[in-house]
Amino acid sequence: MNSRTLRADILLFITAAIWGLAFVAQRVGMEHVGPLTFNGIRFALGALALTPLILTLEKRRTPDNHGTDKKKMALGGLLLGLALFAGASLQQIGLAGPQLAALGFEASTAGKAGFITGLYVVLVPIFGLALAQRPGWGTWIGATLAVVGMYLLSVTADLTISFGDLLILVGALFWAGHVLLIGKLSPGLDAVDAIKLSTVQFAACAVLSLIGAAVTEEFTMTGLMGAAPAIAYGGLMSVGVAYTLQVIAQRDAEPAHAAIILSLEAVFAAIGGCLMLGEILTVRAMIGCGLMLVGMLLSQLRP
Repeated sequence: MNSRTLRADILLFITAAIWGLAFVAQRVGMEHVGPLTFNGIRFALGALALTPLILTLEKRRTPDNHGTDKKKMALGGLLLGLALFAGASLQQIGLAGPQLAALGFEASTAGKAGFITGLYVVLVPIFGLALAQRPGWGTWIGATLAVVGMYLLSVTADLTISFGDLLILVGALFWAGHVLLIGKLSPGLDAVDAIKLSTVQFAACAVLSLIGAAVTEEFTMTGLMGAAPAIAYGGLMSVGVAYTLQVIAQRDAEPAHAAIILSLEAVFAAIGGCLMLGEILTVRAMIGCGLMLVGMLLSQLRP
């Protein structure tokens, strides 16, 4: 392994850690503000955080490269923003402990949410069947392991599943659709336009979330100040810093290395939930997490 590859792997490891610990921040933020308010502000911060990266890369552009058509960029970003809004909203509501408890429902935990969200990795190639893609044996074995793991992690002995886990599972379907949509929109884009497209989708998601929050949630400055550290982490670190690190790292990373390292996001979510929130996974749940992680890796390494 050369020094550039090693540096890329280290940056991807940091990226996975930042994303995994973001589930802790999302759970903490729900103690102070509503889920749509949290998402609206953090994605707005994320869009702003990527602006310096865009300006830096724009300066390096060759004079004859004018980039992608603005209308195409706006439409693509809006479509991605809609998918992102659906996935992120379901995920955030699923983590909203106080809000769901007030309605008589049980929320998910940071650790569970990390692994359940990670199922999109398995769902993407399966959804690809609708696009005439043919998943390999790794996808099917991975999907089987992930389903068994999901059962052990979230389904109780009396065959019930918490409402929060269910919301995040539905959200994983939208995350998978989001990935497929990126696959349709991003080919041919250079680094600048790819990040611009992401910034547009973050902005669209922020606007949709804030509109929903204005209609359905109560907003107070006290709550906002209480959630400020969690929102800042979710917006600046999870979106701005981690996304930038991923873009830099994947120029030199080997695809297999990247797949394995980024899958550790779910592991960091579980570790963060345990150390910072006192969440406890039973032996049954830990076995389920292990099966899901193996399933995710198989679906990526043997697609």
